[in-house]
Amino acid sequence: MSDELVRVYVPATVPMLARLREQGLSAVEAHAVTPALREWYAEGDEEELEYVAFTRAAQDALQLLREDPAAPRRRVVVSVDLPPSAVGRSDGDLGSSTVRLDQPVPVTSVAALHVDGAEAVDDVAAAVEVVAEALAGDPDARFTVDSAEDHELEWYDASELDLLLRAAS
Repeated sequence: MSDELVRVYVPATVPMLARLREQGLSAVEAHAVTPALREWYAEGDEEELEYVAFTRAAQDALQLLREDPAAPRRRVVVSVDLPPSAVGRSDGDLGSSTVRLDQPVPVTSVAALHVDGAEAVDDVAAAVEVVAEALAGDPDARFTVDSAEDHELEWYDASELDLLLRAAS
């Protein structure tokens, strides 16, 4: 990654990946290592900060799945490298990793694709059903969401997009 680019973690769904090559990745909000995140987690090294931003993007993918009942029940996070001018600050809350994207992300900016494996589908489906309740503080719903988060997303190179779409659909 060049010093001139910002690594951004974009929550997505499998249908969003299917449109990536032709239309880019449309997302309003994503996650990155922001000054607010650095200040909140001052003892964290760069890798730990990136993991926090990545994990938050995976959590947001649950919300996207809730909005698209037809999408395969797999969380998707797309790691992209963007120029700083393409990444806007969303809020200044301490610990926030949220950034704003004002235009679709082109496929050429994709660094890696991350998708739940087949073994996570049932846990992700259960988490999608209760994600709103979990965010509202329901401890049982939070436990269900945590069960989905116990699954690590699989890593794919950007060149494996077509392979991934065949496997995840």
